[in-house]
Amino acid sequence: ENSIATTARSVMALREAAKRGMKACWTSKACETWSSNVLPASTMRTAASTAYTVGDSTNIKWHEGSVSREEREKLLDQRGCVLWFTGLSGSGKSTVAYTLEHALAERGKLAYVLDGDNIRHGLNQNLGFTAADREENIRRIGEVSKLFAESGMITLVSFISPYRADRDRVRQRLAPGDFVEVYMKIPLEVCESRDPKGLYKAARAGKIKGFTGIDDPYEEPLQPELAMEVSKADGVMKAPEKMAGDILAYLESNGYLSCPKNR
Repeated sequence: ENSIATTARSVMALREAAKRGMKACWTSKACETWSSNVLPASTMRTAASTAYTVGDSTNIKWHEGSVSREEREKLLDQRGCVLWFTGLSGSGKSTVAYTLEHALAERGKLAYVLDGDNIRHGLNQNLGFTAADREENIRRIGEVSKLFAESGMITLVSFISPYRADRDRVRQRLAPGDFVEVYMKIPLEVCESRDPKGLYKAARAGKIKGFTGIDDPYEEPLQPELAMEVSKADGVMKAPEKMAGDILAYLESNGYLSCPKNR
């Protein structure tokens, strides 16, 4: 009776998780035990096939694939993850991300850069720069990067992502250890002096409204996994290769560049 009661509670928990839009993992060891030792197959089929609502989407359900994340990572001999590069415009996010992507490729590791400007050419071209659009911008790329990480990809996301709450929501959507926040730390005045796109000058002249660092805030990460000191007030920039090397060393020491042998 205790076993049946425990199982019933677990199934109810899985159903509630599904209603909240959370993945119900029917292939876990625990679920395999329930299905083979306790629950009739018909009960598992009914529970797994029940449709539910997520946000505005109705009558949907999660489809579990037959190839696990662990199997994909074993094929690639790496751990999927998201390196989230955040910082002011002109802080070197994309430069370092692409430098790191090249370094990883040279080591035989699969990586891909999701760049903020590039994403606005397609997926997010219908979004502007209001607070609401910025939030949706990060929500969308957060979901895309989650899929990339679960495929085994080392995913390099380069977005200003100025609001702490938006970045934290992405972190919460990913599995523990999948989200690595990389803060590109640099004084605002150095970014203004560099101004590679001429955006700061335009913002100061009032031609661009809601520009991060000028008339819209940038909220620094409180506890990023990595803080890259791109430049101090003297304006001397650290070499992208050096920063990429430091991040590569972090990935190596934390086990992202190989697949655990016991998987």
